Amino acid sequence: MDKVFPDAETALADLLHDGMMIMAGGFGLCGIPEKLIAAVHKAGVTGLTVVSNNAGIDGAGLGLLLETRQIRKMISSYVGENKLFANLYLKGELELEFNPQGTLAERIRAGGAGVPAFFTKTGVGTLVAEGKEVREFDGAQYVMERGLVADLSIVHAWKADREGNLVYRKTARNFNPIMATAGKVTVVEVEHLVEPGQIDPDHIHTPGVFVQRIVHYPSYEKRIEQRTVRKRA
Repeated sequence: MDKVFPDAETALADLLHDGMMIMAGGFGLCGIPEKLIAAVHKAGVTGLTVVSNNAGIDGAGLGLLLETRQIRKMISSYVGENKLFANLYLKGELELEFNPQGTLAERIRAGGAGVPAFFTKTGVGTLVAEGKEVREFDGAQYVMERGLVADLSIVHAWKADREGNLVYRKTARNFNPIMATAGKVTVVEVEHLVEPGQIDPDHIHTPGVFVQRIVHYPSYEKRIEQRTVRKRA
């Protein structure tokens, strides 16, 4: 089975539909699947539920899908860098399911591991726990959270072989590895594509069994969300 597709549009062509749930890897603008996000944008699908740590920034990342109102609901933990997101939410044009960041990560990991639900102390006694089952274990209260499984996961990796074994680099190894396991179909964009056997098995972060499709883009613009500088002493 050849997992390598010529471009993001081709890789997603028969996978996208209105109303689907998509997981999008990355943290801020680091490690986001920007080529695949652009292909979703170009396809014009609407009513999307998107699971992502945050919503990009205005004009970049998932911010592109917010501009065109393709996203109906976000399941996120941090959205503070996107003014459009805040505006749409406050106007009632965008649904938001807020999660503590660790809870969001565990919901995704659980979905990928086939765990339908788990209990956590985080959020007990707050708005996070409203409408959810709360149970006592060993004298402490825990709230039940559901695992997440998406129709499609789009992730970014630094290197892959043609069988889909993935290696992430530095901070880009954030939500990408767990999202790669939690999609019914996982499509990955990679910076370096090599032949099977050229990656040391001990260096593989995501085994190829979780990856259905690969697109290779060797060149990326390395964006910086907030540039902070200081004068030299």
